[in-house]
Amino acid sequence: MSSPATSLAHCERLEVLFGELAELTGQRNAIDGRVVEIVAEIDRDELWAAAGARSVAGLVAWKAGMSPANAEVIATVAHRSEEFPRCTEGLREGRLSLDQVGAIAKRAADGSDEHYAELAASATVTQLRFALKLAPKPKPEPRPEPEVEPEPDHTPEPVPAPEPSISKSTDGECTTWRITLPALEAAKFEAALASHQDALITDWKRDHDTEAADGSGQRPPMPSTADAFLALVEASWDAEASRRPHGQHTTVVAHLDLDKPVAALHLGPLLSDADRRYLTCDATCEVWFERHGQPIGAGRTTRTVSRRLRRALEHRDRTCAVPGCGATRGLHAHHIRHWEDGGPTEMSNLVLLCPYHHRAHHRGLITITGPADSLVVTDGAGRALSSASLARTPTTPPPAVAPYKGPTGERADWWWYEPFQPPPPPSAN
Repeated sequence: MSSPATSLAHCERLEVLFGELAELTGQRNAIDGRVVEIVAEIDRDELWAAAGARSVAGLVAWKAGMSPANAEVIATVAHRSEEFPRCTEGLREGRLSLDQVGAIAKRAADGSDEHYAELAASATVTQLRFALKLAPKPKPEPRPEPEVEPEPDHTPEPVPAPEPSISKSTDGECTTWRITLPALEAAKFEAALASHQDALITDWKRDHDTEAADGSGQRPPMPSTADAFLALVEASWDAEASRRPHGQHTTVVAHLDLDKPVAALHLGPLLSDADRRYLTCDATCEVWFERHGQPIGAGRTTRTVSRRLRRALEHRDRTCAVPGCGATRGLHAHHIRHWEDGGPTEMSNLVLLCPYHHRAHHRGLITITGPADSLVVTDGAGRALSSASLARTPTTPPPAVAPYKGPTGERADWWWYEPFQPPPPPSAN
Protein backbone atom coordinates (compact mmCIF):
# COMPACT_ATOMS: atom_id res chain seq x y z
CA MET A 1 0.00 0.00 0.00
CA SER A 2 1.43 3.37 -0.99
CA SER A 3 2.08 6.03 1.59
CA PRO A 4 0.16 9.33 1.62
CA ALA A 5 3.31 11.15 0.48
CA THR A 6 3.64 8.81 -2.51
CA SER A 7 -0.03 9.26 -3.44
CA LEU A 8 0.37 13.03 -3.25
CA ALA A 9 3.39 12.87 -5.55
CA HIS A 10 1.45 10.73 -8.01
CA CYS A 11 -1.42 13.18 -8.00
CA GLU A 12 0.89 16.11 -8.63
CA ARG A 13 2.58 14.24 -11.46
CA LEU A 14 -0.79 13.39 -12.99
CA GLU A 15 -1.84 17.03 -12.83
CA VAL A 16 1.27 18.04 -14.77
CA LEU A 17 0.79 15.30 -17.35
CA PHE A 18 -2.93 16.03 -17.71
CA GLY A 19 -2.16 19.72 -18.21
CA GLU A 20 0.27 18.97 -21.01
CA LEU A 21 -2.14 16.45 -22.52
CA ALA A 22 -4.96 19.03 -22.50
CA GLU A 23 -2.68 21.59 -24.17
CA LEU A 24 -1.53 19.19 -26.90
CA THR A 25 -5.04 17.82 -27.50
CA GLY A 26 -6.45 21.33 -27.95
CA GLN A 27 -3.68 22.12 -30.43
CA ARG A 28 -4.33 18.87 -32.27
CA ASN A 29 -8.05 19.62 -32.51
CA ALA A 30 -7.29 23.10 -33.89
CA ILE A 31 -4.89 21.60 -36.42
CA ASP A 32 -7.57 19.08 -37.45
CA GLY A 33 -9.96 22.02 -37.88
CA ARG A 34 -7.55 23.72 -40.26
CA VAL A 35 -7.06 20.45 -42.15
CA VAL A 36 -10.85 20.23 -42.52
CA GLU A 37 -10.91 23.78 -43.94
CA ILE A 38 -8.26 22.87 -46.54
CA VAL A 39 -10.05 19.65 -47.50
CA ALA A 40 -13.37 21.51 -47.74
CA GLU A 41 -11.84 23.90 -50.27
CA ILE A 42 -10.43 20.97 -52.24
CA ASP A 43 -13.83 19.27 -52.16
CA ARG A 44 -15.77 22.42 -53.11
CA ASP A 45 -13.62 23.16 -56.17
CA GLU A 46 -13.13 19.44 -57.06
CA LEU A 47 -9.35 19.84 -57.01
CA TRP A 48 -8.83 16.21 -55.95
CA ALA A 49 -9.37 14.94 -59.51
CA ALA A 50 -6.62 17.21 -60.88
CA ALA A 51 -4.19 15.60 -58.43
CA GLY A 52 -4.88 12.12 -59.83
CA ALA A 53 -6.89 10.89 -56.81
CA ARG A 54 -10.07 8.85 -57.03
CA SER A 55 -11.90 10.76 -54.28
CA VAL A 56 -11.46 13.40 -51.60
CA ALA A 57 -10.94 10.71 -48.95
CA GLY A 58 -8.41 8.96 -51.18
CA LEU A 59 -6.48 12.20 -51.61
CA VAL A 60 -6.42 12.83 -47.85
CA ALA A 61 -5.28 9.28 -47.08
CA TRP A 62 -2.56 9.57 -49.71
CA LYS A 63 -1.24 13.06 -49.02
CA ALA A 64 -1.64 13.00 -45.22
CA GLY A 65 -0.36 9.44 -44.78
CA MET A 66 -3.35 8.33 -42.70
CA SER A 67 -5.67 5.35 -42.73
CA PRO A 68 -8.65 5.31 -45.13
CA ALA A 69 -11.05 5.33 -42.15
CA ASN A 70 -9.58 8.52 -40.67
CA ALA A 71 -9.41 10.13 -44.10
CA GLU A 72 -13.11 9.32 -44.61
CA VAL A 73 -13.96 11.11 -41.35
CA ILE A 74 -12.09 14.25 -42.42
CA ALA A 75 -13.69 14.18 -45.87
CA THR A 76 -17.17 13.79 -44.34
CA VAL A 77 -16.69 16.72 -41.94
CA ALA A 78 -15.26 18.86 -44.75
CA HIS A 79 -18.17 18.04 -47.07
CA ARG A 80 -20.77 19.10 -44.45
CA SER A 81 -18.79 21.92 -42.81
CA GLU A 82 -21.18 24.59 -44.10
CA GLU A 83 -24.16 22.71 -42.63
CA PHE A 84 -22.52 22.53 -39.17
CA PRO A 85 -20.70 25.85 -38.63
CA ARG A 86 -20.89 25.76 -34.80
CA CYS A 87 -19.49 22.23 -34.61
CA THR A 88 -16.62 22.99 -36.98
CA GLU A 89 -15.95 26.23 -35.11
CA GLY A 90 -15.61 24.21 -31.92
CA LEU A 91 -13.13 21.97 -33.74
CA ARG A 92 -11.04 24.94 -34.94
CA GLU A 93 -11.02 26.43 -31.43
CA GLY A 94 -9.87 23.13 -29.92
CA ARG A 95 -13.04 22.60 -27.84
CA LEU A 96 -14.29 19.59 -29.82
CA SER A 97 -12.39 16.64 -31.23
CA LEU A 98 -12.43 15.39 -34.81
CA ASP A 99 -14.12 12.14 -33.73
CA GLN A 100 -16.94 14.10 -32.05
CA VAL A 101 -17.58 16.32 -35.07
CA GLY A 102 -17.10 13.35 -37.40
CA ALA A 103 -19.87 11.39 -35.67
CA ILE A 104 -22.18 14.39 -36.01
CA ALA A 105 -21.34 15.04 -39.65
CA LYS A 106 -21.88 11.39 -40.55
CA ARG A 107 -25.38 10.95 -39.14
CA ALA A 108 -26.93 14.25 -38.02
CA ALA A 109 -29.84 15.75 -39.93
CA ASP A 110 -29.85 19.18 -41.52
CA GLY A 111 -30.59 22.03 -39.14
CA SER A 112 -29.27 20.20 -36.05
CA ASP A 113 -25.98 22.11 -35.75
CA GLU A 114 -26.89 24.04 -32.59
CA HIS A 115 -28.43 20.98 -30.95
CA TYR A 116 -25.39 18.73 -31.38
CA ALA A 117 -22.84 21.49 -30.77
CA GLU A 118 -24.36 21.87 -27.29
CA LEU A 119 -24.55 18.12 -26.80
CA ALA A 120 -20.93 17.53 -27.87
CA ALA A 121 -19.67 19.84 -25.11
CA SER A 122 -20.70 17.20 -22.55
CA ALA A 123 -21.14 13.89 -24.38
CA THR A 124 -18.43 11.41 -25.30
CA VAL A 125 -18.14 10.04 -28.83
CA THR A 126 -19.98 6.87 -27.77
CA GLN A 127 -22.82 8.89 -26.26
CA LEU A 128 -23.03 11.07 -29.36
CA ARG A 129 -23.31 8.02 -31.60
CA PHE A 130 -26.02 6.59 -29.39
CA ALA A 131 -27.98 9.85 -29.43
CA LEU A 132 -27.65 10.06 -33.21
CA LYS A 133 -28.83 6.49 -33.53
CA LEU A 134 -32.04 7.41 -31.67
CA ALA A 135 -32.71 10.42 -33.89
CA PRO A 136 -35.88 9.95 -35.97
CA LYS A 137 -35.43 9.15 -39.62
CA PRO A 138 -37.04 11.52 -42.13
CA LYS A 139 -40.53 10.41 -42.99
CA PRO A 140 -41.23 9.73 -46.66
CA GLU A 141 -43.66 12.02 -48.37
CA PRO A 142 -47.14 10.50 -48.58
CA ARG A 143 -48.05 9.14 -51.94
CA PRO A 144 -51.18 10.48 -53.59
CA GLU A 145 -54.05 8.04 -53.43
CA PRO A 146 -54.98 6.62 -56.83
CA GLU A 147 -58.22 7.81 -58.30
CA VAL A 148 -60.92 5.17 -58.22
CA GLU A 149 -62.61 4.83 -61.57
CA PRO A 150 -66.34 4.08 -61.57
CA GLU A 151 -67.25 0.52 -62.33
CA PRO A 152 -68.51 0.05 -65.89
CA ASP A 153 -72.07 -0.99 -66.52
CA HIS A 154 -70.93 -4.08 -68.42
CA THR A 155 -68.08 -6.55 -68.05
CA PRO A 156 -65.05 -5.21 -69.96
CA GLU A 157 -63.50 -7.34 -72.62
CA PRO A 158 -60.25 -9.01 -71.57
CA VAL A 159 -57.20 -7.06 -72.63
CA PRO A 160 -54.83 -9.22 -74.64
CA ALA A 161 -51.32 -9.63 -73.19
CA PRO A 162 -48.76 -7.41 -74.90
CA GLU A 163 -46.51 -8.99 -77.45
CA PRO A 164 -42.83 -9.10 -76.49
CA SER A 165 -41.02 -6.22 -78.13
CA ILE A 166 -37.69 -4.38 -77.91
CA SER A 167 -37.06 -0.88 -79.23
CA LYS A 168 -33.90 1.20 -79.29
CA SER A 169 -33.31 4.94 -79.43
CA THR A 170 -29.97 6.77 -79.55
CA ASP A 171 -29.36 10.29 -78.26
CA GLY A 172 -25.78 11.44 -78.68
CA GLU A 173 -23.49 9.09 -76.76
CA CYS A 174 -26.30 7.26 -74.90
CA THR A 175 -28.51 4.44 -76.16
CA THR A 176 -31.87 3.63 -74.51
CA TRP A 177 -33.47 0.19 -74.83
CA ARG A 178 -37.16 -0.30 -74.06
CA ILE A 179 -38.30 -3.87 -73.36
CA THR A 180 -41.97 -4.87 -73.22
CA LEU A 181 -42.79 -8.34 -71.85
CA PRO A 182 -46.00 -10.17 -70.83
CA ALA A 183 -46.46 -10.89 -67.13
CA LEU A 184 -45.03 -14.43 -67.17
CA GLU A 185 -41.96 -13.56 -69.25
CA ALA A 186 -41.45 -10.40 -67.17
CA ALA A 187 -41.47 -12.48 -63.97
CA LYS A 188 -38.81 -14.81 -65.41
CA PHE A 189 -36.73 -11.85 -66.49
CA GLU A 190 -36.99 -10.16 -63.08
CA ALA A 191 -36.06 -13.41 -61.30
CA ALA A 192 -32.98 -13.87 -63.50
CA LEU A 193 -32.01 -10.22 -63.04
CA ALA A 194 -32.38 -10.45 -59.26
CA SER A 195 -30.33 -13.65 -59.17
CA HIS A 196 -27.43 -12.06 -61.07
CA GLN A 197 -27.58 -8.91 -58.95
CA ASP A 198 -27.47 -10.98 -55.75
CA ALA A 199 -24.40 -12.81 -57.07
CA LEU A 200 -22.68 -9.54 -57.98
CA ILE A 201 -23.48 -8.03 -54.57
CA THR A 202 -22.12 -11.15 -52.84
CA ASP A 203 -18.85 -10.83 -54.76
CA TRP A 204 -18.78 -7.09 -54.03
CA LYS A 205 -19.20 -7.66 -50.29
CA ARG A 206 -16.46 -10.28 -50.29
CA ASP A 207 -14.06 -7.94 -52.09
CA HIS A 208 -15.21 -5.06 -49.86
CA ASP A 209 -14.33 -7.04 -46.72
CA THR A 210 -10.99 -8.13 -48.20
CA GLU A 211 -10.05 -4.57 -49.12
CA ALA A 212 -11.13 -3.28 -45.71
CA ALA A 213 -8.92 -5.93 -44.11
CA ASP A 214 -5.81 -5.17 -46.16
CA GLY A 215 -6.24 -1.40 -45.67
CA SER A 216 -6.39 -0.44 -49.36
CA GLY A 217 -9.61 1.52 -48.81
CA GLN A 218 -10.62 1.29 -52.47
CA ARG A 219 -14.32 0.50 -52.47
CA PRO A 220 -15.97 0.25 -55.88
CA PRO A 221 -19.64 1.19 -56.10
CA MET A 222 -22.18 -1.48 -55.28
CA PRO A 223 -23.41 -3.35 -58.41
CA SER A 224 -26.55 -1.81 -59.86
CA THR A 225 -29.44 -3.28 -61.81
CA ALA A 226 -27.68 -2.26 -65.02
CA ASP A 227 -24.61 -4.27 -63.96
CA ALA A 228 -26.86 -7.27 -63.30
CA PHE A 229 -28.45 -6.89 -66.73
CA LEU A 230 -25.05 -6.88 -68.43
CA ALA A 231 -24.01 -9.93 -66.41
CA LEU A 232 -27.21 -11.68 -67.49
CA VAL A 233 -26.50 -10.90 -71.15
CA GLU A 234 -22.91 -12.14 -70.95
CA ALA A 235 -23.83 -15.31 -69.07
CA SER A 236 -26.72 -16.32 -71.34
CA TRP A 237 -24.84 -15.38 -74.51
CA ASP A 238 -21.49 -16.99 -73.81
CA ALA A 239 -22.97 -20.11 -72.19
CA GLU A 240 -24.20 -21.35 -75.57
CA ALA A 241 -21.48 -20.06 -77.83
CA SER A 242 -21.02 -23.45 -79.52
CA ARG A 243 -24.61 -23.39 -80.84
CA ARG A 244 -24.20 -20.07 -82.66
CA PRO A 245 -22.65 -19.42 -86.07
CA HIS A 246 -18.84 -19.39 -85.84
CA GLY A 247 -19.10 -19.88 -82.03
CA GLN A 248 -18.70 -16.15 -81.49
CA HIS A 249 -18.72 -14.64 -78.00
CA THR A 250 -19.82 -11.24 -76.71
CA THR A 251 -16.78 -9.45 -78.05
CA VAL A 252 -16.79 -5.75 -78.85
CA VAL A 253 -15.45 -5.32 -82.38
CA ALA A 254 -13.75 -2.13 -83.53
CA HIS A 255 -12.27 -1.17 -86.92
CA LEU A 256 -9.06 0.88 -86.86
CA ASP A 257 -7.74 2.78 -89.88
CA LEU A 258 -3.94 2.83 -89.67
CA ASP A 259 -3.61 5.91 -91.86
CA LYS A 260 -5.68 8.22 -89.61
CA PRO A 261 -5.83 6.68 -86.99
CA VAL A 262 -9.63 6.59 -86.74
CA ALA A 263 -11.63 3.80 -85.13
CA ALA A 264 -15.32 2.94 -85.17
CA LEU A 265 -17.42 0.29 -83.54
CA HIS A 266 -18.53 -2.53 -85.81
CA LEU A 267 -21.65 -1.27 -87.58
CA GLY A 268 -21.59 1.62 -85.12
CA PRO A 269 -20.41 5.19 -84.58
CA LEU A 270 -16.90 6.60 -84.64
CA LEU A 271 -14.90 6.44 -81.42
CA SER A 272 -13.23 9.40 -79.77
CA ASP A 273 -9.45 9.27 -79.38
CA ALA A 274 -9.79 8.54 -75.66
CA ASP A 275 -12.34 5.72 -76.17
CA ARG A 276 -10.32 4.25 -79.03
CA ARG A 277 -7.15 4.04 -76.97
CA TYR A 278 -9.06 2.75 -73.93
CA LEU A 279 -10.76 -0.05 -75.86
CA THR A 280 -7.65 -1.14 -77.74
CA CYS A 281 -5.33 -0.97 -74.72
CA ASP A 282 -6.46 -4.06 -72.82
CA ALA A 283 -7.87 -7.31 -74.21
CA THR A 284 -11.50 -6.16 -74.08
CA CYS A 285 -12.00 -5.56 -77.77
CA GLU A 286 -11.32 -7.29 -81.07
CA VAL A 287 -9.60 -4.83 -83.39
CA TRP A 288 -9.57 -5.10 -87.18
CA PHE A 289 -6.91 -3.11 -88.97
CA GLU A 290 -7.92 -1.25 -92.10
CA ARG A 291 -6.11 0.80 -94.69
CA HIS A 292 -8.03 2.96 -97.15
CA GLY A 293 -11.24 1.38 -95.85
CA GLN A 294 -10.13 -2.19 -96.58
CA PRO A 295 -9.53 -4.67 -93.71
CA ILE A 296 -6.00 -6.07 -93.67
CA GLY A 297 -6.18 -8.30 -90.56
CA ALA A 298 -7.09 -8.64 -86.90
CA GLY A 299 -4.62 -7.79 -84.21
CA ARG A 300 -6.15 -9.56 -81.23
CA THR A 301 -3.44 -12.20 -80.93
CA THR A 302 -0.62 -9.64 -80.90
CA ARG A 303 -2.29 -7.34 -78.39
CA THR A 304 -3.83 -9.75 -75.91
CA VAL A 305 -2.11 -10.17 -72.55
CA SER A 306 -1.89 -13.93 -72.03
CA ARG A 307 -2.84 -15.55 -68.77
CA ARG A 308 0.79 -16.36 -68.00
CA LEU A 309 1.87 -12.77 -68.67
CA ARG A 310 -1.05 -11.49 -66.62
CA ARG A 311 0.04 -13.58 -63.63
CA ALA A 312 3.59 -12.22 -63.96
CA LEU A 313 2.22 -8.65 -63.99
CA GLU A 314 0.11 -9.28 -60.89
CA HIS A 315 3.13 -10.77 -59.10
CA ARG A 316 5.26 -7.76 -59.98
CA ASP A 317 2.85 -4.83 -59.55
CA ARG A 318 0.32 -6.19 -57.00
CA THR A 319 -1.67 -2.90 -57.07
CA CYS A 320 -2.54 -0.05 -59.41
CA ALA A 321 0.70 1.58 -60.61
CA VAL A 322 -0.54 5.14 -59.93
CA PRO A 323 1.03 6.40 -56.67
CA GLY A 324 -1.40 6.71 -53.79
CA CYS A 325 -4.06 4.45 -55.32
CA GLY A 326 -3.46 0.96 -53.95
CA ALA A 327 -6.45 -0.64 -55.71
CA THR A 328 -6.12 -4.42 -56.08
CA ARG A 329 -9.37 -5.46 -57.78
CA GLY A 330 -10.40 -5.31 -61.42
CA LEU A 331 -7.02 -4.07 -62.67
CA HIS A 332 -6.35 -3.57 -66.39
CA ALA A 333 -3.12 -4.41 -68.21
CA HIS A 334 -2.03 -1.12 -69.77
CA HIS A 335 0.50 -0.64 -72.60
CA ILE A 336 2.82 2.21 -71.54
CA ARG A 337 3.73 2.83 -75.17
CA HIS A 338 0.38 2.27 -76.77
CA TRP A 339 -0.07 -0.87 -78.76
CA GLU A 340 -1.35 0.94 -81.85
CA ASP A 341 1.81 3.11 -81.73
CA GLY A 342 4.06 0.06 -81.92
CA GLY A 343 4.36 -0.72 -78.22
CA PRO A 344 5.11 -4.41 -77.58
CA THR A 345 3.05 -6.66 -75.33
CA GLU A 346 5.95 -7.30 -72.97
CA MET A 347 6.59 -6.92 -69.26
CA SER A 348 8.74 -3.82 -69.76
CA ASN A 349 5.86 -2.08 -71.58
CA LEU A 350 2.99 -3.20 -69.35
CA VAL A 351 1.66 -2.01 -65.98
CA LEU A 352 -1.51 -2.69 -64.04
CA LEU A 353 -4.00 0.16 -63.65
CA CYS A 354 -7.36 0.38 -61.91
CA PRO A 355 -10.28 1.23 -64.25
CA TYR A 356 -10.52 4.79 -62.87
CA HIS A 357 -6.86 5.68 -63.54
CA HIS A 358 -6.86 3.76 -66.83
CA ARG A 359 -9.64 5.98 -68.14
CA ALA A 360 -8.04 9.05 -66.58
CA HIS A 361 -4.84 8.37 -68.49
CA HIS A 362 -6.56 7.93 -71.85
CA ARG A 363 -8.55 11.11 -71.22
CA GLY A 364 -5.38 13.08 -70.57
CA LEU A 365 -5.94 13.68 -66.84
CA ILE A 366 -2.72 11.85 -65.92
CA THR A 367 0.34 10.87 -67.96
CA ILE A 368 2.18 7.56 -67.66
CA THR A 369 5.63 7.11 -69.18
CA GLY A 370 8.02 4.20 -68.89
CA PRO A 371 9.61 1.75 -69.01
CA ALA A 372 7.85 -0.15 -66.26
CA ASP A 373 10.90 -0.42 -63.99
CA SER A 374 11.28 3.40 -63.91
CA LEU A 375 7.66 4.47 -64.27
CA VAL A 376 6.81 8.18 -64.09
CA VAL A 377 3.21 9.29 -63.43
CA THR A 378 2.31 12.98 -63.67
CA ASP A 379 -0.93 14.85 -63.11
CA GLY A 380 -2.64 17.25 -65.48
CA ALA A 381 -0.22 20.06 -64.55
CA GLY A 382 2.85 17.92 -65.18
CA ARG A 383 3.69 17.36 -61.50
CA ALA A 384 5.20 13.96 -60.76
CA LEU A 385 3.04 11.88 -58.42
CA SER A 386 4.69 10.20 -55.45
CA SER A 387 3.29 7.68 -52.99
CA ALA A 388 4.89 9.53 -50.05
CA SER A 389 2.74 11.76 -47.85
CA LEU A 390 3.23 15.51 -47.50
CA ALA A 391 4.16 15.25 -43.82
CA ARG A 392 7.34 17.11 -42.80
CA THR A 393 8.91 18.68 -39.77
CA PRO A 394 6.81 21.75 -38.80
CA THR A 395 8.41 25.18 -39.14
CA THR A 396 5.63 27.22 -37.50
CA PRO A 397 4.47 27.18 -33.87
CA PRO A 398 1.29 25.27 -32.99
CA PRO A 399 -1.97 27.26 -32.86
CA ALA A 400 -2.63 29.14 -29.64
CA VAL A 401 -5.90 27.72 -28.30
CA ALA A 402 -7.33 27.00 -24.90
CA PRO A 403 -6.45 23.59 -23.40
CA TYR A 404 -8.89 20.85 -24.33
CA LYS A 405 -11.30 20.09 -21.48
CA GLY A 406 -13.05 17.19 -23.16
CA PRO A 407 -16.43 15.73 -22.23
CA THR A 408 -17.40 15.98 -18.58
CA GLY A 409 -17.45 12.21 -18.19
CA GLU A 410 -20.52 12.32 -15.98
CA ARG A 411 -23.32 9.81 -16.20
CA ALA A 412 -25.51 10.43 -19.22
CA ASP A 413 -28.61 12.43 -18.39
CA TRP A 414 -31.91 11.92 -20.17
CA TRP A 415 -31.58 15.06 -22.30
CA TRP A 416 -28.46 13.68 -23.94
CA TYR A 417 -30.59 11.06 -25.65
CA GLU A 418 -33.47 13.37 -26.46
CA PRO A 419 -33.66 13.13 -30.25
CA PHE A 420 -33.33 16.24 -32.32
CA GLN A 421 -36.62 17.51 -33.66
CA PRO A 422 -36.39 19.80 -36.69
CA PRO A 423 -38.26 23.09 -36.39
CA PRO A 424 -41.76 23.15 -37.96
CA PRO A 425 -42.03 24.68 -41.41
CA PRO A 426 -43.23 28.29 -41.57
CA SER A 427 -46.97 28.68 -41.89
CA ALA A 428 -48.54 29.93 -45.06
CA ASN A 429 -50.02 32.91 -43.21
